Amino acid sequence: MKGISRHKKIALTALSTVLALSLLTTGNRISAESLTDETKNTQVQLSADEQLFSMIQDKGSYAAYAAKYEDAERPEREVVIEAAAYAAIEGDSFEKVSNYEGQSGPSLKTGEKGQVEWVVDVPETGLYHISMLYYPIEGKSSSIERSFLIDGQAPFEETAYLQFDRIWANEFEDVQQDNRGNDLRPRQSEKPEWRETLFKDYEGYFEQPFQFYLTAGSHKLTLVSQREPMVIRQLKLFQYKEPASYQETLAAYEQEGIQKTQDILVTVQGENAAFKSSPTLYPQTERSSPAVTPYSPSKVRVNTIGGNNWRIPGQWIEWEVEVPETGLYKLGFKSQQNFVRGIYSTRRLLVNGAIPFSEAERVPFRYKSGYRIDVLGGDEPYLVKLNQGKNVIRLENNLGDFAPLIRSIEESLFNLNTVYRKILMITGTAPDQYRDYRVHVRIPDLLDTFKTERDRLKFVSKELRRLSGGSSDSEALLKTMYVQLDEMIDEPDTIPRRLASFKTNTGGLGTWLLRTREMPLEIDEMYVASPEKKLPRSGMGFFSELKHEILTFGYSFLIDYNSIGNVADDDDQRSVTVWIGSGRDQANTLKAMIDETFTPKTGINVNLKLVQMQTLLPATLAGQGPDVAMQIGNDIPVNYAMRSAAADLTQFGDFETVSGRFRPSALVPYTYEKGVYALPETQTFNMLFYRKDVMNELGLAIPQTWEDVSNLLAILNKNHMEFGLPLVLNPTYPGENLPPNSIYAALLMQNGGQFYRNDGKESDLDSRTGIETFKTWTEFYTDYKLEREFDFANRFRNGQMPIGIADYTTYNLLTVFAPEIRGMWGFVPVPGTKKADGTIDRSVPSAGSGTIMLQGAPDKEAAWEFMKWWTSADTQTQFGREMEGLLGASARYPTANIESLDSLPWPVAEYENLKAQFEYVKGIPEVPGGYFTGRHLLNAFYKTVVNANTEPREAIVDYVQFIQDEIKAKRKEFGLPE
Repeated sequence: MKGISRHKKIALTALSTVLALSLLTTGNRISAESLTDETKNTQVQLSADEQLFSMIQDKGSYAAYAAKYEDAERPEREVVIEAAAYAAIEGDSFEKVSNYEGQSGPSLKTGEKGQVEWVVDVPETGLYHISMLYYPIEGKSSSIERSFLIDGQAPFEETAYLQFDRIWANEFEDVQQDNRGNDLRPRQSEKPEWRETLFKDYEGYFEQPFQFYLTAGSHKLTLVSQREPMVIRQLKLFQYKEPASYQETLAAYEQEGIQKTQDILVTVQGENAAFKSSPTLYPQTERSSPAVTPYSPSKVRVNTIGGNNWRIPGQWIEWEVEVPETGLYKLGFKSQQNFVRGIYSTRRLLVNGAIPFSEAERVPFRYKSGYRIDVLGGDEPYLVKLNQGKNVIRLENNLGDFAPLIRSIEESLFNLNTVYRKILMITGTAPDQYRDYRVHVRIPDLLDTFKTERDRLKFVSKELRRLSGGSSDSEALLKTMYVQLDEMIDEPDTIPRRLASFKTNTGGLGTWLLRTREMPLEIDEMYVASPEKKLPRSGMGFFSELKHEILTFGYSFLIDYNSIGNVADDDDQRSVTVWIGSGRDQANTLKAMIDETFTPKTGINVNLKLVQMQTLLPATLAGQGPDVAMQIGNDIPVNYAMRSAAADLTQFGDFETVSGRFRPSALVPYTYEKGVYALPETQTFNMLFYRKDVMNELGLAIPQTWEDVSNLLAILNKNHMEFGLPLVLNPTYPGENLPPNSIYAALLMQNGGQFYRNDGKESDLDSRTGIETFKTWTEFYTDYKLEREFDFANRFRNGQMPIGIADYTTYNLLTVFAPEIRGMWGFVPVPGTKKADGTIDRSVPSAGSGTIMLQGAPDKEAAWEFMKWWTSADTQTQFGREMEGLLGASARYPTANIESLDSLPWPVAEYENLKAQFEYVKGIPEVPGGYFTGRHLLNAFYKTVVNANTEPREAIVDYVQFIQDEIKAKRKEFGLPE
């Protein structure tokens, strides 16, 4: 595996349903010939996608591509390709437009699906840069993604993920305030404009834009849509000129007669940035330091920008600055970089769209506690030319000197995980310490790989020390890894017994990789000044800090930190008290939306309080509860309803219209005695996640039925790999209800079973279907020895568990948690049960949260108006996009609103799989005493699986009796028919 880059057979995101089916027949592997005809039919249906998948799966990295053509000519030619003059298109989302948004001539509007192809005549063989003039039209607020092919093939794997930024800015020029005098976080809105960008590595591993080798003659250039629409005016093949050195640039300034300015200081507030590349780069509130401007020890003030949100390579922020005269200026920043130690944050400086000199490619911001003044160039400041009037200064996050080191570690991590899987196939996860497995003999390149990766880790560790000026925890982790590799090389017989610690260390290496790629920086002010002008240092000193600490401590006794945003006065005619149990970021976002849209439209004030939702029950009993509670678990509404503590929402005349926003399955858990006691907020369900590369190595196809899963388990077990089935749900607080196991529920539903019969008066788990389903479920653990508890994300990442069923929101985690396997995994609908008519039932249960109205709400109509507003498509979409803009892709919102889910920025292929599974989602009803169902189902499971002498039928029948007794007791307690 040496020499293969980080993505390894990387796949287009759009092809998440694709799995190459090259069947292998090596000595210790079983072939996949026993898979069912249904699976084989599916493989035939996917062959068109496989053809496109094969275009890039064997391509190397750009590093190898660039090395191959290092000596090629770089012709000083420019070739412009008009986008509207395409040769072919596939898909119906393409449209020619004329004079679009001020750009004269024809342009091409491209959608989220399909591809467009141009034919270009290249005048001379050599390496060319490629740029594109585009306009980011309205989509789903995420970055635009395309794949680029030359003559039907990806030239290298990075071209599978070309990213084009949207342009964001504060929605309002002035910062808004609530009625308590606190600044509100400025909402971000798109400010699209025409921009030209070079094709480059969006991950930041390659500092310079891509160069493409083209021979003289005719070539086909293809852009494949992956996510989000955009308008393209033209593509251009040309030679990008790298900036000259600072000394050469300074000499050029002198020749042009550009002089140093005198006695000029222009201060630009960081939070007043003109444009930024992501909605996550919203202005921040800094309350821990008196050095920021504006400053208040008691009020919330928007006063900085960046911070931890400005950590991803490629993110940029632009400021506009007016200077009184043309000349040379120094640049300074009042900044804070106390986020990462051992390395430093790096930024690329652009002035009026160009890098002024080569040193501006890598501007370091080193670690230091608190705010300080960073002058570009240090004691001998770099001088940049600014023109009289408005100038645009951009800082772009890049990996700088660390890029090749981080890229090298990502490649090393992939190679080590690949080796781990090979060893695992021989020894299993628990090797016999008395057995000689001779893994270094059975895996011929094992020791060579270990030596290569040890040397690589040592080199990176040495370079990190050199760049950072000292040792750090980052270096210590690399040292732990290469020392272990040294020991395994010296004593190869000990490799099996070191496997557990090896797995732990590679997991730590993955965390190191994720953390080291992040380079946060917080900016308070930017200074544009004449070379000799001193920069202000107000608020930076011991006594300023002391005064700040005393004042903030005093105000902490007077400020209500639970209340968010505007607080309704007692004189207000209509108000609603709403409790939310999530984080402060979510609460702040929601309150801003309320104050901007809900209250002005309805005249109803909302007091939003951030609380621990465990306090809802005691607060309600004490008469101190809210009118509306959000983010409530599925079990609470019916439990409150049977105690007359929740309001029946069907009493409102427009309930039927409102309920149409959701799938019927989402309302099932909130329905009780013909009433509905909550509106769904979120709805989640399981999907089947799989590693394309590992499955391909084993010659395995995606299982379509549970019979396929059984066949697949035999192959995985032979190779000491695992299939993940979700099992244990640990309560997050005492008394929390445990829902029925999702796999048992899926099997039960697919076989036509149900949880309750006779209108919820009895459990139906002791029926023939319920018992047979329980037997099938437990056999996965008794016969196939599946793990009961595991960390799916980590095992999926290293390939130990290359396939498994998990909540679909795991997708969000994996996109952020495991960047080195991007494109090498996907998710599809879960395996199902084949019916008599040949169709497959893929039913799965849903989980989620809802919004409940308490019976004690004095103004139920006002509370209902709020609930309708909150669950509407527009509000849910805005909240979902705000959350993703605020916290990144890992916070993608699993809304229950059907229309809103369509509007969230899922890649097209993944969303199509999601919608396909959504058609089979079913709700589990809540009944009096139903909290015993999940608890005793798990008890029966453990009795069967742990105690091998217990028959599944005996265990489930015994525990169902407990469920029946509890249901009967609760119905009697609440005066319901038994």
